[in-house]
Amino acid sequence: MRFNLVDQITEVVPGKRLSAKKYLTLGEEYLADHFPTFPVMPGVLQVQALVEVSSWLWRVTSDFAHSVIVLREVRGAKYGMFVEPGRCFDMQSELVRVEESGLALFKVKGHVEGTQALSAQLLLAAYNIPDATDATRQVDAELIVMLRRKYTFLIGNRLGEISASPVAG
Repeated sequence: MRFNLVDQITEVVPGKRLSAKKYLTLGEEYLADHFPTFPVMPGVLQVQALVEVSSWLWRVTSDFAHSVIVLREVRGAKYGMFVEPGRCFDMQSELVRVEESGLALFKVKGHVEGTQALSAQLLLAAYNIPDATDATRQVDAELIVMLRRKYTFLIGNRLGEISASPVAG
């Protein structure tokens, strides 16, 4: 994904929920086109931000067992307001269930100053790069190390304050 839409993780309860923030600035590349005279975060990027939040929850819950997590389906998306530059998009993801098939269902919500901007259910799928060769196993392992480091960055120096599993990396 070209965009990183999670700026900060503020709460983690592995297996249950994760909260995060996206601070929307006028410097966001996509705002030049959406829309030049009325810049707002596109609805599809709001969904992608909530996919990222849910992916972090699944990674922490599974101790980073998967290198790739992708969106399979969006259910019941309801938009409530625009997300404009200068605002903070507060996001929450709640893990509903993980299926043996490698799918997981999440309830997600995004708010701006207490007003709901988006709610939906997301069905995500988790994978690892097939380990057919030593090279692909190495790429998979490197991706997981990179994801652990990025998670450490997103929670900042609040690791002791956030209820989360230890982060190696």
